[in-house]
Amino acid sequence: MCGIAGIISNQVLVSNQLERLNNAVEKIAKRGPDAKGLENYGTAAIGHRRLSIIDTSDSSNQPMENDSGRYSIVFNGEIYNYKELKTELQEKGYAFKTNSDTEVLLQAYSCFGTNFLNKLNGFFAFAIFDKQEKTTLLARDRFGIKPLIYYKEENAFYFASEMKALLEFDIPREIDHTSLYTYLQLNYIPEPHSMIKDVKKLEPGHYLKIDAQNRTQKIPFYQIDYPLIERSYSNISYENAQSEFIKILERSIQRRLVADVPLGTFLSGGIDSSLITALASRNVDKLLTFSIGFKDDPHFDETEYALAVAKKFNTDHHVFSLSRKDLLGSLYETLEYIDEPFADSSALAVNALSRETKKYIKVALSGDGADEIFSGYHKHMGEFLMRKQGVKQKLVKSLAPVWSVMPKSRNSKLGNMFRKLDKFSAGSSLPKDERYWLWASLLNEAEAANLMIKSPQEGNYLRRKKELLSTIAKGSDFNDVLYTDMKLVLQSDMLRKVDLMSMANGLEVRTPFLDHELVNFAFNLPAEYKINSQMKKRLVQDAARPLLPEKLYNRPKKGFEVPLHAWLCNELQELIEEDLLSDDFIREQNLFNAAYVSELKKKLKSPDPEDAPANIWALLVFNSWWKKYIE
Repeated sequence: MCGIAGIISNQVLVSNQLERLNNAVEKIAKRGPDAKGLENYGTAAIGHRRLSIIDTSDSSNQPMENDSGRYSIVFNGEIYNYKELKTELQEKGYAFKTNSDTEVLLQAYSCFGTNFLNKLNGFFAFAIFDKQEKTTLLARDRFGIKPLIYYKEENAFYFASEMKALLEFDIPREIDHTSLYTYLQLNYIPEPHSMIKDVKKLEPGHYLKIDAQNRTQKIPFYQIDYPLIERSYSNISYENAQSEFIKILERSIQRRLVADVPLGTFLSGGIDSSLITALASRNVDKLLTFSIGFKDDPHFDETEYALAVAKKFNTDHHVFSLSRKDLLGSLYETLEYIDEPFADSSALAVNALSRETKKYIKVALSGDGADEIFSGYHKHMGEFLMRKQGVKQKLVKSLAPVWSVMPKSRNSKLGNMFRKLDKFSAGSSLPKDERYWLWASLLNEAEAANLMIKSPQEGNYLRRKKELLSTIAKGSDFNDVLYTDMKLVLQSDMLRKVDLMSMANGLEVRTPFLDHELVNFAFNLPAEYKINSQMKKRLVQDAARPLLPEKLYNRPKKGFEVPLHAWLCNELQELIEEDLLSDDFIREQNLFNAAYVSELKKKLKSPDPEDAPANIWALLVFNSWWKKYIE
């Protein structure tokens, strides 16, 4: 787990470019606090920051060259099956100087060319420079667990792990207003786009080749086996599917226990992290587990469930019970580290958990990916019920005028129920793709347009949205919804959040639910194995039930939430009124409609806040970023 950056040019690099590369690598020092390396190859230069996990010796520092000196690599990630690949390569006559997975990557490319990508089990973003051909290969793992962003101009190509590093290359800082419009709706920016015009994110499961003339070619090497194939598990019984799921997940966990440093698991008390802990404890003596609680906000605290799991599996459990003051410290740390607007407020909790966990270990396993693959969100149940169109659903739809006037808030049981009923009824008359978009959004299209002074380019926006929703629009299987979640929510929100916040603290997070063996298994199962009218994430819950404490069941799903509304109405009022959302600042900035921002601030303090806290937070995050990187 590391950070990478580089320049590829069709001309010999000059000292100013090399200085910028050094600055770029310094910007991502937190991703790799253990070592730094830079190499200049005339028309290309690459840099690396290392977080040492496998073969922690200096001999595995990067950039690393293969034994012939032809290829040089900078690599961010881990290859879990590197030992098996190493044995295969040794049988073909390849020799090794280190015990690292980095050297295995280099030798595998030398042996197999780009076909080696399909042999990898792991998560990665890397660049390999061929000094003989003066070409470069960039590649990103199957699901986008590791980031890789780039910018191309006429004579040069720049890449990095994070935006803050890429911006050191003095690229134009023009805002992409289509991305801004989408961000205001979703609170994140769907890949492959970014908030900076012409800065792109390499799509998961793709590689990019840059030749000596600075021409690029992008090629996919992996796509989820969906929906073009015949389901290979279509005839498996539900009981056998549970058994197979546990076997595949345990194999995935075993692969992710490979490390030369201490490791453990995040344990929230939810089913996903608890199941990972249960299976990991079979393979690790006295497993270390970590969770956070909220001292001042018991509504958001789930540590009792984590403690029940820790007790059952006799783990060495650590609870970080944080006050609002502690979490506010995490808030300012998070704003400081964010280098592209990202307003999923649960990032604050992930940052706090990562910071405290890093004091004990370097590697943590998490349950990310399970909700998207196996149907764990409230919107999934809403969509499932909407497609059934039973008596209850028709009644909710008919009472739309009632829900629209009821007070709605995420911070009370009754208010949250009215919020959900209102959103459910609002989606009832929409096509399934538009309904998905509405339910994924925290601000609808009309509201987001009213918030912006400059209108987005409608054609660009509609093309992007159509591409993201094409599977739902064309299909009829409920798995279409989960596939879209994988391509949208998982890549651009969940995985970005975990990478950003764990790397801000030099912690590696591994995701067993995103082993491609498990993902392909999941998408070959019938949708009814994942959800029915009584249960979300059905297969996971039923398969885990014999292993986990009963108290984990029959309780509402909360998510990894923080008391955002309370902060915005109290501790963050000065930041809102006197700084980032002040009337003077908004008018001078000239991006947002000042009257609409004022209405949002009023709504925040009303008995009917709806999603105003999330909308205000999105504006705060954007303006904090704008002041630092654009103004």
